[in-house]
Amino acid sequence: MTRLAWSLLLASCLPAQVTSGVTFDRLLQAQKEPQNWLTYSGTYSGQRYSLLNQITPANAKDLELQWVFQANSVQKFEATPLVVDGVMYLTQSPSDVIALDPKSGHVFWIYQHHTPPDVLFCCGQVNRGVAMLGNTLFVGTLDARLVALDSRSGRPLWNVAVADYKAGYGITHAPLIVKDKVVVGTSGGEYGIRGLIAAYEVTAGKLAWKFNVIPGPGEPGHETWREGDWQHGGGSAWMTGTYDPELNLIYWGTGNPGPDWDPDGRPGDNLYTDCALALDADTGKLRWHFQFTPHDGGDWDSTEVPVLVDTDWNGKPRRLLMWANRNGFFYVLDRETGKFVRGSAFVKQNWAKGLDDSGRPVLVTPSMTPTPEGQLTYPGVQGGTNWYPPSYSPRTGLFYIPAWEDYSTRFVKAPTTYKEGQHFTGGRPMSPLPSIRRGWINTWTEEAGHGEVMAIDPKTGEKKWIFKMHDVTDGGLLTTASDLLFAGGREGYFYAFDARNGSVLWKANTGGQVSAAPMTYEIDGKQYVAIAAGHSLFVYALRTAAK
Repeated sequence: MTRLAWSLLLASCLPAQVTSGVTFDRLLQAQKEPQNWLTYSGTYSGQRYSLLNQITPANAKDLELQWVFQANSVQKFEATPLVVDGVMYLTQSPSDVIALDPKSGHVFWIYQHHTPPDVLFCCGQVNRGVAMLGNTLFVGTLDARLVALDSRSGRPLWNVAVADYKAGYGITHAPLIVKDKVVVGTSGGEYGIRGLIAAYEVTAGKLAWKFNVIPGPGEPGHETWREGDWQHGGGSAWMTGTYDPELNLIYWGTGNPGPDWDPDGRPGDNLYTDCALALDADTGKLRWHFQFTPHDGGDWDSTEVPVLVDTDWNGKPRRLLMWANRNGFFYVLDRETGKFVRGSAFVKQNWAKGLDDSGRPVLVTPSMTPTPEGQLTYPGVQGGTNWYPPSYSPRTGLFYIPAWEDYSTRFVKAPTTYKEGQHFTGGRPMSPLPSIRRGWINTWTEEAGHGEVMAIDPKTGEKKWIFKMHDVTDGGLLTTASDLLFAGGREGYFYAFDARNGSVLWKANTGGQVSAAPMTYEIDGKQYVAIAAGHSLFVYALRTAAK
């Protein structure tokens, strides 16, 4: 039986209500239907906060496993599913899409994307999710393509190339729907790519606009590069952005410059790497930027999810953008202008004395940049945090961060020459301790540090509570209207915390490391919480007798 025929056969079991489709208006008001999870972050704000409150601090101890989906892959499982009108949509490595029954885990259909055997990737064959508009799903692929699927059958509708995968480009994040466009960015910063963020028309996949993260000749910011360096300047964009419909701005984070650990080979600030970008949703034109780590030598990508918060600030209402950055600092920006509001370190760091009044780091002298012998730097190469999404609760007013604390790396620089399809890193990160870990870089370790889930008061930077893990964490966070916080880590535990004080209310051992962000949904009056761990998706709910 052909792949398409199998999809169509399974699709005959889909619930009828799936035909209602997801309109842009529904996406704008996603918070009004918390029974669904309509975007990668739940809503356009990126807060990962749900209004569901059936599971509470009082009954969280009664959570139990409902069903498990076993992925047909042994690669990293970093996906967050969508749930739309009684159907769950999930991705598995490298770029497959699956429609499931969110009550039982029963598979409706599977779309298997053919990934070329010579595809390049630095950090695992990863796909973090899909986007949906109408009855169409959109998925980015490891070989840098954007594919549209019929959500009822899994049948491909169109398939376009975003960039050349043979040069190291890929797509690992869930796309973002804005109006009648689907927006994606490209990974590949370790291969000397020129990063981009692009929007495509949802109906036929026609390119609507493209923003080049590394500006070319004649473009603003080009002067921050030496002649020729910009062509392989990095600046990947490998996490999903957020959107403010009132300002009509898309917010996206960008990755490290290339080569990673040889900043002497690319003098200047290297715009627009390590930046928060505000792009006009209709044209892709840059409205403002804020660079967290100019002339980065620590591989501190700023690809974290931008979190949009409307709150009173010094007695006045303000539209803010909050950002826990890989470089170890937590930032609050004005999201209308990009102006720096406040910032402070949230983990141990030794590369900057602090931030000046504009938010620019005040560097330690002598410089903490990589050396041929190796420069011991906090935070290490994985940063104070990384791609794993944070959460913000409007109820508690706290910002929650999955962090790596007391963790360092010895950064070693070395000359390098760009060759298409090869690593363009200009050195390597080395452990301050003997390493026995495996990976694409086997000379660094996390033994010197540990993972934490922390709650920060954004107005002061004060840490309200910290939960210390034995191992580090690659897991994202979720908060709910009942003041719960869900999180996981490499130890394999999935936790429910009291979001106000950090007390552990419940935990379950999944048997595999948590390397994804949790989500929650409701079916037939029952709230579920889902998390990918190891090579499976685990779904929990209260025991039937629990009230």
